[in-house]
Amino acid sequence: MLIKEIEIYRLSIPMEPFVIATGVMDFAQNTFIKIISDEGLYGVGECSAFPMIVGETQNTCLALAQDFAKIWIGKDPLNIEERLAELHLYIARNATIKSAFDMALYDLAAKKAELPLYEFLGGKPRDIVTDITIGIASPEETASKAKLLHDNGAVALKVKLGKKPQDDIARIKAIRQAVGFDIPIRIDANQGWSFEEAIEALQGLESLKIQFCEQPMRTYNDHLLAQLRSETIVPIMADESVYDHRDAERLCRTDSCDYINIKFSKSSGISESLKIQSVAQEFGIPCMIGGMLESRLALAAKTHFAYAAPNVKFFDLDTCMVGHLEDPVIGGIQYDGYSIKITEGNGIAADIDPAFLEKCEKWTVA
Repeated sequence: MLIKEIEIYRLSIPMEPFVIATGVMDFAQNTFIKIISDEGLYGVGECSAFPMIVGETQNTCLALAQDFAKIWIGKDPLNIEERLAELHLYIARNATIKSAFDMALYDLAAKKAELPLYEFLGGKPRDIVTDITIGIASPEETASKAKLLHDNGAVALKVKLGKKPQDDIARIKAIRQAVGFDIPIRIDANQGWSFEEAIEALQGLESLKIQFCEQPMRTYNDHLLAQLRSETIVPIMADESVYDHRDAERLCRTDSCDYINIKFSKSSGISESLKIQSVAQEFGIPCMIGGMLESRLALAAKTHFAYAAPNVKFFDLDTCMVGHLEDPVIGGIQYDGYSIKITEGNGIAADIDPAFLEKCEKWTVA
């Protein structure tokens, strides 16, 4: 089998404005990749650019996608490690667009093997229930949203923080007053606090039963994470501090985190994500699978990954539920409330509706 053609699409999905500590997103800046083989089989991949986090935009992803496609044309897509190594040799970092190509290779390989992706990876189905995310707003708005989600069956709330500590504490207090203490609350500061602010915020939140705090500080403060952990009982989850398995080992060895959040957009895809969860497992550090603003297609790939990654204990797979105004996916994951199931079929068992793709800007490399 050889790669005959690669199609690249600007997959912009309109959404309600979503506010986090580092900015506002009003559409999902996604890229869709289709790798077509000379046997007629094809694999699909999707990534979601989040410039204020990973330093990539939709336009940088699209530009590099065309370069990557030229590198791979005429080569064996089943030699996954060799193909991915070519991308890493061509350009450093740029994990987001690499993750779409990684995903498409795994989808194609699993289809060739006539297996669902999770079976191709050696996994098996298990129960997966996602949390639901609340963006930054006033305490009153935040509490109102939390109450609505709680009453509609949410099993865990993830709340974006990272502003002034006392304002952030007020947001969580308002939520607890609205929903009580029977639902887990996870918080995500998105690097918004300084070391001193993180101490103030986390100590002020200790009585409010916080399950964990994601990425309290900028990554250049990683050397202070172990000290921060000694200052609070709130568990710390590393997110932007862990892009690959080497980052994971560094933080695990220095007792710098309680948990690790894995995202394909940071890790460059499934291959590296499997390594991250394996390293974390060696140190007894559970992981979460999360995302940026992907559609149900990439979320399906993440669910297949989670089936094959036993150290992934938490699930933040709500990205298409936090304001996407269109759903262009055929197949993919299916939600039953907040429980997640995959569409049965070989590979990822997901695709983008051709009618939606007709409206998208497209490049073809053959």
